[in-house]
Amino acid sequence: MIFSRGTIDGIAAALAVHGLILRGGFNFADDEAAPAGNSGSAAKSALLVGQAGAAPWPHFQRWLVRQARGIANPLDTWSREVIGAVAQEFGARAVSPSDRPYLPFQQWAMRAEKLKPSPLGILMHPTYGLWHAYRGALLFEEEIFLPEPQEAIHLCDTCVEKPCMKSCPVDAYSERGFAHEACLGHVRGPRGEPCRAGGCLDRNACPYGTRYRYPSGMQAFHMAAFARL
Repeated sequence: MIFSRGTIDGIAAALAVHGLILRGGFNFADDEAAPAGNSGSAAKSALLVGQAGAAPWPHFQRWLVRQARGIANPLDTWSREVIGAVAQEFGARAVSPSDRPYLPFQQWAMRAEKLKPSPLGILMHPTYGLWHAYRGALLFEEEIFLPEPQEAIHLCDTCVEKPCMKSCPVDAYSERGFAHEACLGHVRGPRGEPCRAGGCLDRNACPYGTRYRYPSGMQAFHMAAFARL
């Protein structure tokens, strides 16, 4: 495949039908242990696929009502189906953050968009805040000319109050890291209804990117998946 601006625009257009967007990309170094591409040879480049805000949510919901009830990991399944179809159309291999063995998606994202983690571990985006996600990547066996991304403003550095560290009733996030068991116990417990219905209180307390905040139904879906409710 010859990569041109038109090819990348075509990939972006195919993803946009499903509410997904390209989230930057990079070329693997010659001495880097790159994952395999479509034919099995080492990939030379990667384009990350993700979302800003809740754009894919209505597309996913329409897909979900057509599926058998009780489908396991439906959002991952939908993402693989959509990104896989785009990969097939453009001669790429599609990979997912939940593939085993795990691929270093967070490192790839930091490399592609020059983002840094927030205190919650989610990468902070200068526009979307914490309300974005990476759903997969397209691996190509050809190099793609990609301009070097500019260093993004890390909004957490300008945030003095850090409300994201003060809103959880069980202090799930602290300088010591994420207290997984405390969070899980609270969400599943009698006082966890606000979290179950509207999502993580710490994440919702972040003042940035609020116009991209996920709707409560979408947040409840993710929380149920986290807590296996």
